[in-house]
Amino acid sequence: MFEVGDYIVYGNSGVCVVDEITHVEMKGIDSQKLYYRLMPVDSRGSKIFTPVDNTKVIMRKMLTKSEAEELIDSVPDLEPVKVPDDKQREEIYKEVVRSCNPLEWFRIIRTLYNRKQERLAQGRKATSMDERYYKQVENCLYGELAIAMECDKNKIEELIRSRFGDDR
Repeated sequence: MFEVGDYIVYGNSGVCVVDEITHVEMKGIDSQKLYYRLMPVDSRGSKIFTPVDNTKVIMRKMLTKSEAEELIDSVPDLEPVKVPDDKQREEIYKEVVRSCNPLEWFRIIRTLYNRKQERLAQGRKATSMDERYYKQVENCLYGELAIAMECDKNKIEELIRSRFGDDR
């Protein structure tokens, strides 16, 4: 169980602060059940209520600064995600996004980055699906890393690009 003040990752909502652990008084909801009231860091003013025992959406502690640094240091050695064929591509991307696993998020960024470079070398643009998943994963991951490392997303993006060998 998380505590008030903890920073957690809540599914695709990204980093949230546990603002309160409470009972919710609403018709049709068990008034004895405990809920987290989460405040998304990127959406000021938004609130998320979720059961403490929620198993449908992944909730995990946010990375610590040392875990974030270690993860970033591993970027050059990461293998891209294996995509057997284009028919399975989107399902694999969705699965990685839903995993809320920062290492897997980096692997999908590596995969999408490599794929974009290959397509550009062939005179083609990145697909809209690839761009959509790249932005989604990048937003979640870089947001978490920026908070863990106490800097802004632009700094994280620069750092990651240099690790991928892209110094533009």
